[in-house]
Amino acid sequence: MALARQDYIAPWWTYWLHNFPHVNLRFQSVDSDFKPEDGNYQQSLIFLACVSAIGLGLSLLVLSVYLTCLFRCQRKEDEEVKRPDTCCVTWAAVITGLVICSAVGVGFYGNSETNDGVYQLTYSISNANHTLDGIGSMVGNSLNNMRVGLKEHLERLDEIFSPRGDYTQSLRFLQQMSNNIIQQLLAMPDTSKVQVDLAAISEQTAFIEYYRWLAYLLLLILDLLICLITCLGLARQSRLLLAGIIVFGVLTLILSWASLGVGTSTAVGTSDFCVAPDKFIVNQTKDSLSSDIVHYYLYCSQTLPNPFQQSLTIFQKSLTTMQIQVQGLLRFSPAVFPTAEKDLLGIQRLLNSSEFNLHQLTALLDCRSLHKDYLEALLGVCYDGVEGLLYLCVFSLLAACAFCALLCALPRAWTLIAIRDRDYDDIDEEDPFNPSRRITAYNPSRAQIHSFCSYSSSMGSQSSLHPPLPATSSTPEYMNQSMLFERNPRYENVPLIGRGSPPPSYSPSMRTTYQSMTDAQIRHFGTDFQV
Repeated sequence: MALARQDYIAPWWTYWLHNFPHVNLRFQSVDSDFKPEDGNYQQSLIFLACVSAIGLGLSLLVLSVYLTCLFRCQRKEDEEVKRPDTCCVTWAAVITGLVICSAVGVGFYGNSETNDGVYQLTYSISNANHTLDGIGSMVGNSLNNMRVGLKEHLERLDEIFSPRGDYTQSLRFLQQMSNNIIQQLLAMPDTSKVQVDLAAISEQTAFIEYYRWLAYLLLLILDLLICLITCLGLARQSRLLLAGIIVFGVLTLILSWASLGVGTSTAVGTSDFCVAPDKFIVNQTKDSLSSDIVHYYLYCSQTLPNPFQQSLTIFQKSLTTMQIQVQGLLRFSPAVFPTAEKDLLGIQRLLNSSEFNLHQLTALLDCRSLHKDYLEALLGVCYDGVEGLLYLCVFSLLAACAFCALLCALPRAWTLIAIRDRDYDDIDEEDPFNPSRRITAYNPSRAQIHSFCSYSSSMGSQSSLHPPLPATSSTPEYMNQSMLFERNPRYENVPLIGRGSPPPSYSPSMRTTYQSMTDAQIRHFGTDFQV
C-alpha cells in the first residue's frame, strides 16, 4: 500500500463524514476505520442512529408540552367575535408546507442519486463477476483438455508406436509438456469462491436497495399528500381533515427521524469505506489471495509486474513445443502407422483449443478490466451514493422540523374552527334580528291589521308611516322602527337603511332593552302590531 492512488480521489464529504466522532454504546471512542465485522464499530454506527432517536424523543416532548399549555392556558375568545383571526395560523401552515415541499424536492433528488450510485455498484460487481467467471471457465477448459482429452490420445498412440522407440519418446515429451501446463494452471487463483461472494453481495445489495428506494418514495409521496390535505383542510375549515393530518403528521414525524438515523449511520459507514477502500479489500482477501495479486488489480500500474506473467509464458512455450512435436509426428508416422493419424489430429485440435483459451485467459487476467470495474464501483458508491444519502439526510431533517412546526400550528387551527362553529351554532330562536324569523309562513290572522298608510300605494318614504314611538332613555329609535315593521310581509322589501335596520351584531343588553319595550308598545298601539 505504499503507492498513492492516481485515479481515485475520495470526495471531500467522505472525509467530513469520516471525521464524525465514533463512539460505542459505552461512550468509548472507537477507531473510524471501516470494520463492519467489529462489534465496537457496529456500536458506533448504532450510536449515530440513537442520536436521531433522541431527537425524536425531544421533538415529541416539546410537542406534548406545547399542546398541554395550549389547551390549558388558552383564553376564551370574545363572544362577539364571530370569525377569530386565523391569519397567523394560515401563514404558519403555508410556510411549513413550502418547507416540506422543498424538502420533498431534495429528497427526490437524493433518492435518485443514491439509486444511481447503487446501480453502478451492482453493475460493476456483475461485470467483475463475469470476468472472474470467464477466467475460471478458461482455466477449467484447459485443464480438462490436458488431463482428459490429451491423456486418452496419448494412451492409444503409445500402444500404436510401441515398436518405435523414437516415437514413444516423443509421446513422453508431450506428456511432460502437458504436465507443465497443468502445473501452471493449478497455480492460478481459484475464482469460484470469489465469484460466490461477489454474486451474493450483488444480489443482497440490489434487494436492499430496491426496498430502500421504495420506502423513501412512499415517504416522499406521504409528505406531499399531507401538504395537500393540510391546504384542503384549512381552505374548507374541516376539523375532520385536520384530525387526520395530525395523526399522519405524528407518524410522518417519527418516520422522518427514523430515516435520518438510518441515513446518517449508512452515510458515515460508507464514507469510512470510501476513505480507504484498498486497505479494507487487502484485509478481506489476505487469506485467499496474495498481496501481489491484490495490489496488481487495485492499482493496475505499469510499474507493477503481472503476477501471472510467468505462468502464462510457460503455458505458451509448452503449447508451442507440443504443437511442433505433433506436426513432426504427423509428417512421418502416418506412412508407417496409418491408424495413428486420427489421434494425432485430435491432439492438434486440443492444442489449438488450448491456445485459444490461453489468449482469452491472458486478456481476462489483465488488470485493466477488473480495475475499471473497481473504479466504477467506487465512483458509484462514494460519489453518487454518499451524495444522495446526504441529500436524504437533509430531507429527513427538514421534514422532521417542518412537521413539528405543523403539528404545533394545526391544534390552534382546530381551536379557532371550533370557536367559529360554536358561535354560528349558538343562535337564539327568539332573536328578533334572526333572519330566519322572516322566513316563517305568513299568518292569515294578520290580514286584519289596521295600517297607518295605504298598502296599495308605493312604498314611498318612511315619513308616510305612523309616527314612531316617543323616544325614551331606554328605547333606541331604531328599536321602535324595527318593531313597527317586524314580520310585516308588505314591508319586507323596504330598504334596510330607510328602515333603521339594526347593526349586524348586538350586545345582550340590547335584547333585554327590546324585550322591556313590549308592554309599552301594546299600550300605545294595541294588538295591531304586536310581535
